[in-house]
Amino acid sequence: MEGTRARTVLVTGVGGGGRTTVAAATALAAARSGRRTLLLSAEDPALLGALFGTDGPIGADGAEAPREVAPGLLLSRVDSGADFRARAVALQERARSALDLLGAEPLDDDELAEPPGAEAFAMLRALRAAHDADAHGPVGEGPYDLVVADMPPVGRAVRTLALPEHTRRWLRRLLPPERQAARALRPVLAQLAGVPMPARSLYEAAERLDRELAAVQAVVESPGTTVRLVLEPGPAAVRALRAARAGLALHGLALDAVVANRLLPTASPDPWLAGLASRQQGALKELLGDCPAGSAAVCELPHLGREPQGPADLGELAERIPPPGPASGTPSGPMSGAAPSGDRAAGPWTVEDRLADEGVLLWRLPLPGAVRETLSLVRRGDEVVVTTGPFRRVLPLPAALRRCSVAGARLADGELTVRFEPEPGSWPERD
Repeated sequence: MEGTRARTVLVTGVGGGGRTTVAAATALAAARSGRRTLLLSAEDPALLGALFGTDGPIGADGAEAPREVAPGLLLSRVDSGADFRARAVALQERARSALDLLGAEPLDDDELAEPPGAEAFAMLRALRAAHDADAHGPVGEGPYDLVVADMPPVGRAVRTLALPEHTRRWLRRLLPPERQAARALRPVLAQLAGVPMPARSLYEAAERLDRELAAVQAVVESPGTTVRLVLEPGPAAVRALRAARAGLALHGLALDAVVANRLLPTASPDPWLAGLASRQQGALKELLGDCPAGSAAVCELPHLGREPQGPADLGELAERIPPPGPASGTPSGPMSGAAPSGDRAAGPWTVEDRLADEGVLLWRLPLPGAVRETLSLVRRGDEVVVTTGPFRRVLPLPAALRRCSVAGARLADGELTVRFEPEPGSWPERD
């Protein structure tokens, strides 16, 4: 994944807030600015076809081949069912000799139904292929200047993006890489222990999976990857924004913009409509207050009075969405993706030495939007499990803190500060 230059914008938000429309408008705005753009979406084919005004639904046959829907803009529909069936059939082919030995009958393509979670893996594989110049298949036919991914609602989106890191950690725990050094001794160890040792093929499969996950993780953690949250202003949206900002920061994901969608006109003579608009404006004011200067920008999109359909409606929204900045890592513009000092938890998070004055080390973790009532911190050996709302991450402690004990924690101004005291006998005495 080294050398990847394409920017990635992950569009998510509250369910029903218009994520797919905003993702399409973001991609169209980028294409109009002269960048070759790929839009990835797992949305209903009929909806995608209606948005872009194409003849017939897009990707209804399960094909992943990108289709040009506007000058410089290609759309690829991520079909998780087709992705799962193709990979399951390929796995059976690789294991055919073992299946024949067992007398098992392979499953046919039409017998395979995708399991829960297949959507997440299909989207992650599509993201990787879009950035991989050596990827096989039409999605990898880049290079693209920008990849826009239409992600699921924010809770599922954050868990999907965290999946590569979590899975790699599980693999290291279950099959520690250092044990592979004893491959030549496995037969001897098996006789001594009286139990079978893990097969070499198991470690090789784990190595392949780890490489694939590492490639996806590199895309997710790249400085050129940012997130856009789509919300329809209201009390629920304000709460969702706070929880989402904390979850994104916990996983080191930069929030470059909050899109306030479907804003009603404020000058309506109809008292009922005016009341709705007034409540929306109140929620919008809270959203703006939750995104102070220096953090994520807020983009306002009007309600069109109908569901957006066709190039004209999509183009009207695209005109109001500045395209993301370039992939240099120093984007520019009001919705650039630079954001981010306030909304990207840069890793490794900082450790401040206050041993001389206070006898402690401070570990600072930016968590904008987190609230004390839903925040927990648990140390397990050389790791710390941090939970904020529905989001959880296992963080390895920096080396300097592993010989310390937790002395307390404080959440203030969107930052979690954990105090560590050196364990007696583990640190050299200071004069």
